[in-house]
Amino acid sequence: MRLVFAGTPAVAVPSLRALAAGPHEIAAVVTRSDAPLGRKRVLTPSPVAQAADELGIPVLKADRLDADVTARIAALEPDLGVIVAYGGLVREPLLSTPAHGWINLHFSLLPRWRGAAPVQRALMAGDAVTGAAVFQLVAALDAGDVFAEERYDVPAGATSADVLDDLAGIGAPLLARVVDGIADGTAVATPQLGEPTLAPKLTLDDGALDLSRDAESLLHQIAGVTPEPGAHTTLDGARFKVLRAAATADAPPVAPGRVVASGKDVLVGTGTTPLRLESVQPAGKGAMSAGDWFRGLRSSEPVLGA
Repeated sequence: MRLVFAGTPAVAVPSLRALAAGPHEIAAVVTRSDAPLGRKRVLTPSPVAQAADELGIPVLKADRLDADVTARIAALEPDLGVIVAYGGLVREPLLSTPAHGWINLHFSLLPRWRGAAPVQRALMAGDAVTGAAVFQLVAALDAGDVFAEERYDVPAGATSADVLDDLAGIGAPLLARVVDGIADGTAVATPQLGEPTLAPKLTLDDGALDLSRDAESLLHQIAGVTPEPGAHTTLDGARFKVLRAAATADAPPVAPGRVVASGKDVLVGTGTTPLRLESVQPAGKGAMSAGDWFRGLRSSEPVLGA
């Protein structure tokens, strides 16, 4: 078949490479415009654009799939559109432009976690199992029939970045098999079953830690918002980032937000058992181990969230 692939971040690259290695022709790659990165804000092509250039595939850069983009894609006469984390909506008439429409690789077991941040929301909710699904794109949000899915057990201590990397690798061959099935007529999609849950894009507020909550839910929150938008609280009125934390066993009670040393560990109190701080980033400084940060404090009894 003749394909058009739409994607932007690094998690979409394994899928692009898997399809490029297969029997189908990728007529073009659609990705978002170059974005300023780093301290110098240098305009940089998306990871998908860079991979497409390496593979010798024409690239169409667009932040919106508007009438002009629709016309340019229609001129390619694609049989199928494939989308993986492009970062924009496919609407009519583009939705019906390819002969077989569009399929989407989504990083959850639909209908759970429809939306822009399925992995992050799954971890924040404490889901022990998630997965990847390939479904037929329709006008309603992530509501189309599912061709294939694969379950994934979330490893202990994994962050959203860790899980996304794993699911990108799992999802690429899953997507390629569905494309092959559509080409030879064997692919079958079935309606989604169950009550949908929504996974809206995260905001900075999603990373704000309320240390009066229980330790388990705080660990889920930290895992889900790492690396973006990041887990954070305050120290002496300035932003304080918690990059990594862990559960404790048999730790003495500590008041919520209070930070204490316990042997070699640095503990912060929560509404239940303390958490062990492993890596932190105080305002105006780089990431550091919690032990190095604590030893450098002038105050012997810091309180986070104050």
